[in-house]
Amino acid sequence: MNLEISSNLSNEVVQAIRRVVGTGRVELHEPTFEGNEWQYLKECLDSTYVSSAGKFVDQFEGEIANYTGAKHAISVVNGTAALQIALKLAGVKAGDEVLIPALTFIATANAVTYCNATPHFVDSEESTLGIDALKLREYLSGNTSQVSGQCLNRNSGKVIRALVPMHTFGHPSDLEALLAISKDFNIVLVEDAAESLGSYFNGKHTGTIGLLGTLSFNGNKTITTGGGGAILTDDSNLAKHAKHLTTTAKLPHPWEFRHDEIGYNYRMPNLNAALGCAQLERLPEKLLAKRVLFKRYQETFANIEGIKLMAEPINCRSNYWLQNLILDESQANQRDTILETTNKNGIMTRPAWELINSLPPYTHCPSMNLQSSNSILKRLISIPSSPRLV
Repeated sequence: MNLEISSNLSNEVVQAIRRVVGTGRVELHEPTFEGNEWQYLKECLDSTYVSSAGKFVDQFEGEIANYTGAKHAISVVNGTAALQIALKLAGVKAGDEVLIPALTFIATANAVTYCNATPHFVDSEESTLGIDALKLREYLSGNTSQVSGQCLNRNSGKVIRALVPMHTFGHPSDLEALLAISKDFNIVLVEDAAESLGSYFNGKHTGTIGLLGTLSFNGNKTITTGGGGAILTDDSNLAKHAKHLTTTAKLPHPWEFRHDEIGYNYRMPNLNAALGCAQLERLPEKLLAKRVLFKRYQETFANIEGIKLMAEPINCRSNYWLQNLILDESQANQRDTILETTNKNGIMTRPAWELINSLPPYTHCPSMNLQSSNSILKRLISIPSSPRLV
């Protein structure tokens, strides 16, 4: 009986997705190149400025800042590098702890580790797929003390320096509540907005509410520069320092090479920025297509029992980077069957990431109770989300 129910639900999912995306092999998320990409890339090649100097880098940074509403945007080689530098600028030091969701891509934890700090894993909520602010406040109240204006983990004796909400699959976390926590507990808020270009919390773009925020433009993101990321901030001094650090901390000079601190060769090449400028021009169309795709999925899944489509949180506008199904608790044991059936039928689906605290490099790290994250992991399925599917 259980096998029959599982088979029926899996087939219903396949049929529902097919009604939206049509026949043939369909990937999870593919980039689209329908604008001035070839023109700008040729212009970049013709100029011979293909590395970190060139007009497209400045143009791309200006357009990202203008789009998001941030005062400054500093483009870098990828989103992980952006988060590493943002954490360093936020004051994260060796030996510190940084609060991050266990339900995130491993890059969030890796960026913390690159700062010689320790990830401290916290739980997520189903309504946003981001950090559960209510649980976090209760956890911090019971496990930390304020010492000399710093948040001290009483269990490890280490300073908790930063809080990093990750806007999962493009859905904004509860930034109002998390910002309040950061202020009440003297913890710096740094947003991992890698997946949420085009997403808004109470009318403000994600990545612009914390002291710093970061974006990713990997090949599978809403827009792509091939590889690439950006640091967002309203603090002019931090922005200047970010650009300096990511340009090997080289002091300006017509011909000499002078460096005043340990820097990083993280600047985005002009070639990638040229691609990004063309992609940004079509961003409104991509976001509209994703919203239309969501509505089509919403209609086709509306009458299937035991499963629901993840919708944007209240008072938020999500970019719907990846569309996600969430199984009812009673159907959690059918997740793997649905994944197997859809992929066998040429529909690429995938589960959420394994919780980071369960991975070998991070099993030793501190963690709060992750009951909700574990439940979400067992029940979430990402489905095809390319804008070209509309």
